[in-house]
Amino acid sequence: MTDIKSIKEEYDNLLTQLSNPELISNWEKFETISKKKETLEKAMAKQEELKGLENKIKENELIIAAGDDPELTSLAESEIVQLKEKRKVLEKELSVLSEVKSASSGQENDFSAVIIEIRAGTGGEEAALFAVDLFKLYTRYAKYQGWKAKILDSRVTEMGGFKEVIFELKDGNVYSKMKYEAGVHRVQRIPKTEKSGRVHTSTATVAVLPKPKITEIKIKPEELKIDFYCASGPGGQYVQKRHTAVRITHLPTSLIVTSQTERNQAQNKENALSILEAKLLEMKRDKEEMKIARERKTQIGWAKRAEKIRTYNFPQNRVTDHRIKKSWQNLDEIIEGKLNSIISTLKKSLRV
Repeated sequence: MTDIKSIKEEYDNLLTQLSNPELISNWEKFETISKKKETLEKAMAKQEELKGLENKIKENELIIAAGDDPELTSLAESEIVQLKEKRKVLEKELSVLSEVKSASSGQENDFSAVIIEIRAGTGGEEAALFAVDLFKLYTRYAKYQGWKAKILDSRVTEMGGFKEVIFELKDGNVYSKMKYEAGVHRVQRIPKTEKSGRVHTSTATVAVLPKPKITEIKIKPEELKIDFYCASGPGGQYVQKRHTAVRITHLPTSLIVTSQTERNQAQNKENALSILEAKLLEMKRDKEEMKIARERKTQIGWAKRAEKIRTYNFPQNRVTDHRIKKSWQNLDEIIEGKLNSIISTLKKSLRV
């Protein structure tokens, strides 16, 4: 693990770079350095907290070794157990921050923010409920990773499922992990609406769109047609009289995006623009891929959203990833956001 002295030295170096007036003209570099500085600040705070815990553990160990007061010794033993558990949590958080720091300095193609689209596929209401499960899975995983999650847009069914949900994950080495989730996800289970106890198969599609850096996508105001309308929930519930929902049409490409999750136009407009920028970057990347060699196309084929990549079999508590033909027998844990075992295996096997 990186020691606090080297982290502080790197942090001071970043402060020196940020104080350079010429850096302001290079927004992309400024943004990269600022995010790295924020990560180092978090790491230093965790290191200081860990140092404090170590000192408390040593103090309690001295009390136990002295053995002068049985009651005090008992309290010290109890506190040591709690402190060591807290130390494990801090060490894990530091490990994640270290991974984020390494990704930001060594991976040119990584993105610290992505936009995820989950859409219900075949299976009617059950597919929409499965889309909710996938959304919860990814937001729980994001929480474990220390990422931030924010819903940009959604369409809800009568039973509370998602016809579609679009959300952002950011503040970490997000794309390098979430890129493995793009494709068709299949679920096999007994739906809540099934009275005979028969297992149904439904699907949902997941698209993982890197969020562009400031200089990557330029949108001119005259290229946009912006409409405002009343936001609404399932079955006409929560209808607002104010026109807060936003629909943006990108005239050169005819792309249409919407957002209605916030209570004000400005925030919904910002959300919709984020979705649009990510979609335009995806189109740009797709065009570039058309020009590259056949061998490279084969390598990136796993990421296409039309491919069936994974099956979640609830009756057998099993998850199978079809790209590497491997299964895990802990679906109950994976659905709670514990995706690390799958993603680490995919990173080693696919090497992309």
